[in-house]
Amino acid sequence: MATLTAWVHGARVRTLPAAIAPVLIGTGAAAWAGAASVPRALLATGVALALQVGVNFSNDYSDGVRGTDDQRVGPMRLTATGAVRPVTVRRAAFASFAVAAVLGLVLSALAGAWWLIGVGAVAVLAAWFYTGGSSPYGYAGLGEVAVLVFFGLVATLGTTYTQAGTINAPAVLGAFAVGLLSCAILMVNNIRDIDTDAPAGKRTLAVRLGQVRARRAYAAMMALGVLAGVAVALWEPWALLVTVLAGPAVVLSRRVLRGAQTGALILTLRDSGFVVLGLGLLLGGVLTLA
Repeated sequence: MATLTAWVHGARVRTLPAAIAPVLIGTGAAAWAGAASVPRALLATGVALALQVGVNFSNDYSDGVRGTDDQRVGPMRLTATGAVRPVTVRRAAFASFAVAAVLGLVLSALAGAWWLIGVGAVAVLAAWFYTGGSSPYGYAGLGEVAVLVFFGLVATLGTTYTQAGTINAPAVLGAFAVGLLSCAILMVNNIRDIDTDAPAGKRTLAVRLGQVRARRAYAAMMALGVLAGVAVALWEPWALLVTVLAGPAVVLSRRVLRGAQTGALILTLRDSGFVVLGLGLLLGGVLTLA
């Protein structure tokens, strides 16, 4: 039986800031509109975290049974290492999706926006078919598109809408900011795995671009994400505080562009998560206080 530590590693906790940050920004945008709700924000946080953990277990299961993770480095894989039976990992993924669905149903009811149930269903399907099914879109290089849509636009704007009943410019810019930075997390993760993904037939965007262009794409995502966050200052001047993230973004981008390898890329993955969380805290905090 796998230990609790193994399950924590399998859940890939370093990716969780990408789930929390959109809720912080979306709640801040709702507060900026004078309509923040702590209970709804907590429900949105639960939905986001459950979906993130679900997609992580789903990827662990699907990549493991396909053999993609047989030579993988980085966080422990439950399925590929044999620490947990594949069916158990799949059940953990479905259980996480079920938690997200229940919390999302409650949130939709409180907001009086039943159409959001359909959005949530699409999000769950996207989470599973990222690496699951016979034709996973993550193997076709579309992972970053899904991250931008679901962990950027849907998560942020959905949070704002369920609290304020509308969306606004800070929410939209914040959604693109957190979405792009989250794409950078996925990109640096896949840069690390290019040498093992390519032979396994996993044609991520990093594999398609190759080492040099994938590293440039990471730097571009980091830069555009920070710029989108700073652009919120057009509506709320205190958002200029987001410029403090330019320093870490430059440091991480230079590390990647200079050819960082496995160990350094794992650290960059972690540190990129801190930048995403920093964006959520700064932008969400500024909008709330404003």
